[in-house]
Amino acid sequence: MNIQRLKEIREDRDLKQNDVAKALGIKQQQYSEYEIGKRLIPINYLYELALFYNTSIDYLIGKTDVSKPYPKSILEKKR
Repeated sequence: MNIQRLKEIREDRDLKQNDVAKALGIKQQQYSEYEIGKRLIPINYLYELALFYNTSIDYLIGKTDVSKPYPKSILEKKR
């Protein structure tokens, strides 16, 4: 996983680790460990980060360089 992208996207938005940690409802230290690759990021946090940054999980993990989020799925629209 491209954990470097997490730091880049956060810094591009002039956010501190604590800002992102608060958005996820976790401590800054825990988020820091995700960002440096010391801890694996649970899928629910990846989902929340994608929503927070208005991007896709694929972009966050480095699978694509396209930062635009995917269109909403039919299932997501029904919620």
